[in-house]
Amino acid sequence: METPELGSIKKVSDLREAWPNEAGDFTPWLADNISELGDALGLDLELQAQEAPVGTFSLDLLAHETGKNRAVIIENQLEQTNHDHLGKLLTYAGGYDADIAVWIARDFRDEHRQALDWLNQRTDEETAFFGVVIELWKIDGSRPAPHFNIIAAPNEWQKETVRNVQEAKISEKSLRYQRFFQELMDALRERGFTNARKAQPYKSSYGFSAGHAGRVKYNANFAQGRRARVEVYIDSTDKDWNDDLFDRLMERKESIESDLSESLEWERLDNRRASRISVAREGGIDDEETLEEIKNWMIEKLLDFRRVFGPILDELAS
Repeated sequence: METPELGSIKKVSDLREAWPNEAGDFTPWLADNISELGDALGLDLELQAQEAPVGTFSLDLLAHETGKNRAVIIENQLEQTNHDHLGKLLTYAGGYDADIAVWIARDFRDEHRQALDWLNQRTDEETAFFGVVIELWKIDGSRPAPHFNIIAAPNEWQKETVRNVQEAKISEKSLRYQRFFQELMDALRERGFTNARKAQPYKSSYGFSAGHAGRVKYNANFAQGRRARVEVYIDSTDKDWNDDLFDRLMERKESIESDLSESLEWERLDNRRASRISVAREGGIDDEETLEEIKNWMIEKLLDFRRVFGPILDELAS
């Protein structure tokens, strides 16, 4: 058997070879590549703002987890962790009522990793603190490649008892929703559609990122219990922005429906601020004989929606 030729992998000791300045280089790079961080964390992350204000301070990155609509704060360091940044992390988490706090640094002092572990042990399962070491690696003489090394994360084993008690109180129908959307997101993750990893009980709907700071989503849901639906859902905090985007999409209705080979339902939900563009079919979560068919239908429609709406949204929603 012929011995394969293998390269030599080497860690780059100075992160500033790639990012000379933390605020001017690393934070903008991370903002543009937040999906890579999300993939490492197992979260479907979408950027909301850089240098987000918190009183007289500025948070490096404000994001949210699309599927569960949870606030995520991200604080960066290209140096070893220090007490100042731990204080900032907690201040920013409180300022934005964050569910998830991510601290990224060149390396972590033991006492700071222990502090994150303690916070994860003392908080509920919906609150998470992550410590992430940012690394650069080269193979032979290649360009440096970034790698996120997670050194502190929620201890799921310790929270298992709480989860078991909670799940005992959840109805069987709620668990059916959870199982269905878990299978849906697992299949979509394999297709590169999402980074989301965990569906929740109770939810008859799941929203996937369409970009644009969380103002637009691709939703899959069961409506009125008897209809399976896939939609583009427009819901920023600015109703005028929502209406304007919907109206400009409506101007392209004929070409959009032609590209999809599908007639869509266009709903400007004036009484709810948001708008939706959707396609639906018969089927509910209780229709066990057709759930697999419904899941495959949703996957097909979500992929089609992203293919057709994605470039148009990139053009119009900027």
